[in-house]
Amino acid sequence: MVAEPAESSRSLIEGLREPTLVVGKDGRVTLGNAAARKLLGQSVEGSVLSQVIAHPAATEWLERPDRGSAEEVELSALAGSRRHWLMRMAPLQDGLLLIRLIDRSEAHAAEQMRVDFVANASHELRTPLATLIGYTETLREQGGDIDPETRERFLGVIDDEAHRMQSVVEDLISLSRIEAERFSTPTDAVGLPALIQQVVENSRRAANERASRLDVSIAADLPPIAADSGQILQLLDNLVTNALRYGTPGTPVTISAEPEGAMVHLVIGDEGEGIAPEHVRRVTERFYRVDTSRSRALGGTGLGLSIVKHIVERHRGRLTIESKLGVGTRMHVLLPVHRS
Repeated sequence: MVAEPAESSRSLIEGLREPTLVVGKDGRVTLGNAAARKLLGQSVEGSVLSQVIAHPAATEWLERPDRGSAEEVELSALAGSRRHWLMRMAPLQDGLLLIRLIDRSEAHAAEQMRVDFVANASHELRTPLATLIGYTETLREQGGDIDPETRERFLGVIDDEAHRMQSVVEDLISLSRIEAERFSTPTDAVGLPALIQQVVENSRRAANERASRLDVSIAADLPPIAADSGQILQLLDNLVTNALRYGTPGTPVTISAEPEGAMVHLVIGDEGEGIAPEHVRRVTERFYRVDTSRSRALGGTGLGLSIVKHIVERHRGRLTIESKLGVGTRMHVLLPVHRS
């Protein structure tokens, strides 16, 4: 028979949001709160702890003579859950043990994102670096035997790859700077029409090379936004560049802005291949590419939309992506109106 826990202990344990267990000297669970019952099963009370938490790392730790120490055990795939847990144990009076399961899934995911980011950044820099080294060694070792035309082609490749590396590094620095400023909300009154016009002028050459028009539609009563003008200019440049890069040559890129309540609604659209639904939610991830070979051939670093997302978040706005295969993509950005 399992001893009935005191009502005060039950009330205390039930008030905790994290899965919590109290274990007796005999290794059986005397009390489990609602969160524990939801995770481990409704019949946890009275069950042997090693069966309730059937995890090799947890079992090994619980069987130690010094199991009441401050050590922690990380658990994954616990009770079929896809989440990542941190198990902590503290001794109570009368030989009882208090076991808490702390959900570390978000921290674990963030750490995995950091690892992936470093790996992806290294890969993005390693590829052009290998090309630079290869062509440079060829020019150095066989320079006298290479005809002028081939030499110029090699130098052109070296120049392109060096600029590609420079773009990646500049985007990484930009992303780092935006993340460092994410808790400081921009407050300057910024006129969006002038920034849009500046980006249109800067993009004119690229548009002409693809025989694409830049169609601009700005509401006459568009209010200023609360913004960092440099970052909004970068946001516009990234979105327009993407629209030109992935839109079908000869089709227009549309840029519109109009007031929408307490926000300004900016839309930049293209008429291209579009993005499949399974990719839409991931295109703002760092270095994520729908088509790796095509993106690299077109010169993208894989960081443009991630930078856009972080700029929008810093401005307390909202970014949504509307895309249909074979039709095109529309990027919707909502930015707060400046309040004097």
